[in-house]
This record gives sequence, structure tokens and C-alpha cells, in this order.
Amino acid sequence: MKLLVFLLAPVLFGAQPTLQEAKKFLDDAEPKIDRLSAEASRAGWVQENFITDDTETLAAVANERSIAEAVRLAKGATRFDKLKLPPDMARKMMLLKNGLVLASPADPAESAEVTRLAASLDGAYGKGKYCPDTLAKGEKKCLDIEDITRIMANSTDAKELLDAWKGWHSISPPMKANFERFVELSNKGARELGFKDTGAMWRSKYDMPPDDFAKELDRLWDQVRPLYLSLHAYVRSKLHEKYGDVVPASGPIPADLLGNIWAQDWSNVYKLVAPKNADPGYDLTAILKARGTKPLDMVHYGENFFTSLGFAPLPLTFWQRSLFVKPQDREVVCHASAWDIDNAEDLRIKMCINITAEDFSTIHHELGHNFYQRAYDKQPILFRDSANDGFHEAIGDTIALSITPEYLVKLGFIDKAPDASKDIGLLLNKALEKIAFLPFGLLIDQWRWKVFSGDITPQQYNAAWWQLRLKYQGIAPPVARTESDFDPGAKYHVPANVPYTRYFLADILQFQFHRALAQTSGCPAGTPLNRCSIYQSKAAGDKLNAMLELGESKPWQDALFQITGSRAMDATAIRDYFAPLQKWLDEQNKGKPVGW
Repeated sequence: MKLLVFLLAPVLFGAQPTLQEAKKFLDDAEPKIDRLSAEASRAGWVQENFITDDTETLAAVANERSIAEAVRLAKGATRFDKLKLPPDMARKMMLLKNGLVLASPADPAESAEVTRLAASLDGAYGKGKYCPDTLAKGEKKCLDIEDITRIMANSTDAKELLDAWKGWHSISPPMKANFERFVELSNKGARELGFKDTGAMWRSKYDMPPDDFAKELDRLWDQVRPLYLSLHAYVRSKLHEKYGDVVPASGPIPADLLGNIWAQDWSNVYKLVAPKNADPGYDLTAILKARGTKPLDMVHYGENFFTSLGFAPLPLTFWQRSLFVKPQDREVVCHASAWDIDNAEDLRIKMCINITAEDFSTIHHELGHNFYQRAYDKQPILFRDSANDGFHEAIGDTIALSITPEYLVKLGFIDKAPDASKDIGLLLNKALEKIAFLPFGLLIDQWRWKVFSGDITPQQYNAAWWQLRLKYQGIAPPVARTESDFDPGAKYHVPANVPYTRYFLADILQFQFHRALAQTSGCPAGTPLNRCSIYQSKAAGDKLNAMLELGESKPWQDALFQITGSRAMDATAIRDYFAPLQKWLDEQNKGKPVGW
């Protein structure tokens, strides 16, 4: 007996692990992660393309297996915390501990419950419909997110917009109880890994202390806030002219009048706020439709941009397995997304493509994910991701910034680029998309982090949501809201448990990337940044690919340096891009209230 105790002592009393044990731990971990990740991706693909109770269950089971193994590995990695490891191994251990979006609790029943809740919330959003009485006797009785989006984008009837806004926000109150329980279980899993809560776990993955990362977001927002305030004041003034006192001359803008169900992208109100004599002379949506452009054609245009930079074409399976058009026979999650099913060559997009300028840009964005995924597919499995999640979102948008008039000339869409004197309209249109989005991109996770930490209780979910929207966006609900509403759930990323700060970072990084790549491409001196396109520049493609191939093998600061020569995120590139617009907005806002 004494001999047995002696032999077990090194294990029982926590003997210092060895480098060989650490290597074996990682060598065993990576193929398991690869296999379970692919399994969960396939189940998730089927669940979002065939929304039924059965596919939700299958996706939940696959996710549960994948998450349970990721949690087990994260806990196992802590055993090697005090061991000095080579840099690559140390980074893999760090990523194992910090890479989770959802940490399920150790208790098997709770683990199964939280993954079931995750699938159910995602499915509830995908099945969401508004069924107005006005359609009760027609062939189409209900409106899905695509229908609501079209109404918000095209209507200028205040009553119709309000009805559509209220209708879509009616899908989310049934989610609230499940979301509350999901938060509770998610936090329990995060605490078992040593984090204060799920929000702290999310903030830990940015190669800097979580609190420092939060301060970095504040710094970046302070850099761009003056431009947002100028845009907000100008748009409010123009909407006041259109809608009267429904939009106050000072104060917040009603959320239903900005052309988007979440008031996150205002480009659809451009027609109401466009400057005089600023028509660039073309309408990309009209051009695409006049050319008889099909959904697959839209995707080929996006692919051709990347191949013009020197990237290889997408694999045949991409065209065979992606979803490009909304099916007529079933419910699908139409929210555009890019998929890397097997962490190698099985790349796909899922999107219900409409022939519009917006979707033309969105396709470039989604393909940015796919080309990034393929660029790092030779890295070890733990490094097959972007430098940080903002990078993944930024790459496609960087390419989309090159959809300039000059690019459209090269495609044969227009005969010649309009004179630069017309750029105020183009810049305003772009600002309504990009600058309007910045505070929204910030506040989603500001809300969730406070929910996860307990600073916002379930009894305050909706009130706190609108307090943050007022603080950051200067937006107010068009009708009174109460805690029987659950307006955060009407935004896909909340029920789908997708962190959102990545989109704010992407909005910053894409302009920083664009400025650097435009310089590399040899954009002529003196050319406004908004007129620079890297299309057909192999030099820009080489620099971009060198960064993409790093995956997550290095801290994001190293990847940023690869493209920009700087190790700090910097919003001055946004100010550079929109400098002519800022000057023009300041002139338009003279004598008018700014802020709310």
C-alpha cells in the first residue's frame, strides 16, 4: 500500500509537468478540435439551411460535443501555466484557454441545456415573422426578415415604417426567458474556466489584458466620434424636413426612420439627405439589374477581384455547396455568412442574394472571409483563424472599399469615372453605411458585457439597451418600450451568441488596411483615398496574402504591422478617407444643434 501511495504521489500532489507532456497534450488536442469543429460546422450548416426541430437538436448535440471538448482542453491547458514553453506552444495554450465564445458548464445536464438553448435561440430568430392583420386575407400572410428589410429600405411612409419596425421587434419577447437562462449557464461555464463571466472571457482574446482592451475601444471611439456627431446632426436636420416634428430638430432620431430595422446602416435614407448636384451619374443597383445580373454573376465579380490580386480561384465545391438564393420550399437563416466547413478547402457562403449595390458589396465582404480561411489553412489547426476577430470582418470590407468608380469602369459598368467634384455624394453615402455603424458596433457588446457581469439585470434588459443606444447613437425607440419587450433579441447576433465588437474593430481596421494597401498599389500621389482601388494590384495582393497566411499564429499587433507598418489600431485613416465630407458637413451644420 505504501508503495502504491508513493507511486501515485507525483500525480496526486501535482508534479511539475514536462515539455514532452505539453507537446503530447497539444498534439492530441489539435486533431480532436479539427474533427469536432468540422462536425459542428456541418450540423450548423444543415440547421441554418433546413430549420426544423430535428436539425436544431442535431446542431445542438454537435455543438455540445465540440464545446465540451474545447472546455476540457481549456481546463487541461491550465496545468502547463507555470511551464516555460517555446513561443508557438505557449501561444497554442493561450488560444485554447481564451478561444471560446461559449463555455458550457461541467455538469452534463447543464452542458446539454445551454447548447440546446443556443440552437433554439438561433432558430427562433431564423423563423421570426411578423403577421400583420392587413395581410390576413392575402396569399402572403406574414413578413420575414427579407420582407421587413425591403420595407425599411424603400418606404418613406412613416406609418408603414413604424408598423414594420414594431412588427419585427415583436419576434423577440418570447426569447427573453431562454436568453436569461442562457446567460446564467454561459457564465457558470466561463467561471469554471477562471473568468469572471462570459464577457470577460470574450475580452481576454485580444493579446492584451481585458480591461486594457476596453480602454482601447474607448480611445478608438473618441477618434471618430466628432465625425459621427456631424453626420448625425446633418441627417437629423434632413429627416426633420421630411417627416416634420416626428424627428426633433434637436435630440435623438427615431429608430424606425433611418432605412434599416436596427438603425445600424443609414445608407437607405441617402435619397432623403443627398446633397444637391452630387449625383455621381450612376446607380449601381440599376446598372446590375439592367445588365440582367444573376446571383451567381454577383459572386463571380467578387471572386474576380481576389484573383486579380493574385489569389487562386475558389474550389469547385464552393459553387456546388453554397447557398446563393433563398429557397422557396423551406425556412433558412438568410443572414449572409461565410463558412469554412472542414478547416481546409470546403469553403462556402450562405446568402439570399438580391441584385442590389448593397449585396454586391456584401459578397465582396463574405468572400474576404473565405479567402482568409484558405490563406491560413496550412497553419496548425489552433492557428487557423484571423489575427483577431476584427481582422476577419475587415478583410472583405477592405476589398469593398476598392469598389470605386474607377473599378466600375474596369468592369465595364460605367464609361468613365465621374469628376472628383461629385465625391461628396459618394462619401456621404459611404458614411451613412460606415460611420453610422460605428456606435452600433460598439454598443451591442457594451450591453452584453454588462448583462454577463450582472450590472444589467433581466429586469433592466430593455431599458439599459435603449440607454446605450441613446448614449452612443443618439437613437430613440419610435414608441414606448417596456421590460415586456426584448429588443436586443431582434438583432441576429444576440440570440445567435456572436460577439459583436469584431465589427467595430473591422470598421476601424478596414480603413487602416485600405490606406496602407492603396499606398502599396501605387495609387497616384494626390488621389483622394476614397478613389484608390487596389484591383489588379499584385503588389497589394502579395502584402495582403502575407498577413492572411499568418492566421492567428502571431499576436494581432504583428499581423497589423505586416500590412501597415504600425502595431496600433488607428482611426485616423477613417478621418483621412472622409476628410472632404467632414469639411462639407461642418458647413451644412452651421447654426444648427449638434449632439443630443
